[in-house]
Amino acid sequence: MKRIAILGSTGSIGRSTLSVAESYPDRFQIVTLAAGSNLEVAFEQALRWRPRVISMAAEVDADALRSRLKKEGLREIEVAHGAAGAVRVATHGDVDFVVSAIVGVAGLEATYEAVRAGKILGLANKECLVAAGELITAEARKQGKPLLPIDSEHNAVHQCLRGGRMDEVERVWLTASGGPFLNTAQSEFASITVEQALNHPTWKMGRRITIDSATLMNKGFEVIEACRLFHMPPGKVEVIVHPQSTIHSMVEFVDGSILAQFSVTDMRLPILYALTYPERIPSDMRFAVSDLRHLDFCPPDLKRFPCLRLAYEAAEAGGAKTVALNAADEVAVAAFLEGSIRFDEIPRIIEEVLTETNSGKLESIGQVLEADAEARRLALERVAEGKKLERPRATSFA
Repeated sequence: MKRIAILGSTGSIGRSTLSVAESYPDRFQIVTLAAGSNLEVAFEQALRWRPRVISMAAEVDADALRSRLKKEGLREIEVAHGAAGAVRVATHGDVDFVVSAIVGVAGLEATYEAVRAGKILGLANKECLVAAGELITAEARKQGKPLLPIDSEHNAVHQCLRGGRMDEVERVWLTASGGPFLNTAQSEFASITVEQALNHPTWKMGRRITIDSATLMNKGFEVIEACRLFHMPPGKVEVIVHPQSTIHSMVEFVDGSILAQFSVTDMRLPILYALTYPERIPSDMRFAVSDLRHLDFCPPDLKRFPCLRLAYEAAEAGGAKTVALNAADEVAVAAFLEGSIRFDEIPRIIEEVLTETNSGKLESIGQVLEADAEARRLALERVAEGKKLERPRATSFA
């Protein structure tokens, strides 16, 4: 019986994890939950799963949840809140596997503390590895515990890597759908609406990750994540556009052999893989090979999608640059979603923040959070300045 904590239980990955647990009640037990700000769903999950601890983002929501659970006679469920509450969920003594699915750096401290506490980590939060991957992977090696990717692309790489040794790997190929603007002229980017950008052709995801997919920043984050998960330099992690999203990733070996992983586009499958690794167990998620008609591939256009270029440069620089990349992107995407900036201004704001961010290795989670706060401050200034920023743009910061 695997005893599970979920960071981000009310989000799409959290709910999919609970769906997997429900399908295999003899294998998985839900022990603790960090539920964010969705009080209604958190209450429903607490009633269904009876966790030892459930944490809310805000104290007021925790108080409300505690009161509602008491009325149901569930006084034994501990209700916590904030960053400390998420850490409590992630490090609980009865937990042995933590699913990290809180979007953004909000889940960073809890994720890191889970690794420090010797938990096995299933990672669906790419921002944690983008911002603090060097610290998290070093701690995982120290603890002798695996980091198991839940992101479909990295999960696919993990599966393909079982076909050979790391010293036999020539490169990793991450596939990208190309998003909704794969064939849109760059001259039209300034007029792209929020509704158009949220209309992803393949996946149904949260708002930020959907915009990141439209700019290809999400794929840039995945490059950095792959570098850190698999201990590879950026030059050995390639992105290739594959609109059908049939192949999730590929691994090329030194002899020229290429292993590709494809399956149904259902996040329950990579979650199940991570939860049961190194086993594989039967499931009802089947890919209809007879439906496989054709596969298209093309290189990404870094001129039209500069966010991917910025991510590669940040990956090469490391340290505070990757922290700033994530923070500036989060601020810029939020500003676009609320109508404060245009779609084509997202990479401009990110690049200007990166240009002003000093390189340097970060030695602690505290330093990561400080760098994150500074990058957010710079990004918010750029958003506020808006059209007044007309000075020449830097083309590189590495």
